[in-house]
Amino acid sequence: MRIARGRRTRLGALAAVATLAVTGCGSGGSVEEATEANESEAANADGECGELDMAVNPWVGYQASAYVVGTVAQDELGCTVNYKDLKEDVSWPGFGTGEVDVIIEDWGHPDLEKKFFEAEGDGTAMDVGPQGNVGIIGWYVPPWLAEEHPDILQWENLDKYAEDFATSESGGKGQFLGADPSYVQFDEAIVSNLGLDFKVVFSGSEAASIEAFRKAEENKEFLVGYFYEPQYFMAEVPLVKVALPPYEEGCQDDQQAVACDYPETELKKVVSTEWAESDSTAVGLVENFRWTNEDQNVVAAYIADEGMSPDDAAARWIEENPDLVAEWLS
Repeated sequence: MRIARGRRTRLGALAAVATLAVTGCGSGGSVEEATEANESEAANADGECGELDMAVNPWVGYQASAYVVGTVAQDELGCTVNYKDLKEDVSWPGFGTGEVDVIIEDWGHPDLEKKFFEAEGDGTAMDVGPQGNVGIIGWYVPPWLAEEHPDILQWENLDKYAEDFATSESGGKGQFLGADPSYVQFDEAIVSNLGLDFKVVFSGSEAASIEAFRKAEENKEFLVGYFYEPQYFMAEVPLVKVALPPYEEGCQDDQQAVACDYPETELKKVVSTEWAESDSTAVGLVENFRWTNEDQNVVAAYIADEGMSPDDAAARWIEENPDLVAEWLS
């Protein structure tokens, strides 16, 4: 589809050159000048991608989204794609410095939107719509624990088992396993405001959290912690969500007073305003990109379970899904 559009553009430009070649003398310009002008117009119409600076936040699902879009941009649009391994809060300032063009999977950062979106901030970033994934964050336990102690799935009963959850790092309290503290998370506030006898101990990474939940299921160990979907690991160990007080609009506005569950979040794409207003052909690709939780989980599993490189995993999925990729390029 991209090639066909390019051919139509070039054919139209050549027709314009031919027309001006006939009329050029009468209008006071030379054929050479007309030809040069229209060749330039044809180049602009075709457009170029140039460099695409893609933030890559530290979880494999994001990596899957980033490399699929980046591979399409590189192979179909001729972009030079630069992947930047950055945490969420570090990615946003990159819009203003020119270091970052695209955050392909934003989980909701009202504080950063106020700082960088035009309505209240410096206008260096803008929302270009949903990317198709629905993010679900919550507190989870391994399946064996939910089956043997079903009451544990209500937050009010967690303290009853606090001693069972205690570890050498939790200081005599039950341990709640946080993930990477840079993620969207309010776990310390939730524990405190619900009056739970637990201490949040951060695993530090997605990989560490996954390994902890895998081990807890294999060895029938007590574990409760922060986890999320889309997530390929759920196919291996279907973690079970603990019911917290239901999310209500505004219950997370004061980050120190949060005492509610996380909302389901329609994940979106955030880009540099300057880049979005450029003539890069990758802008349309990013705007059109949409896929599902299932799509992302497939690519994430290629990377994390099958040991494929992100480039190879993306290329495999792209080859398996040509119709969807064609929609992004249309």
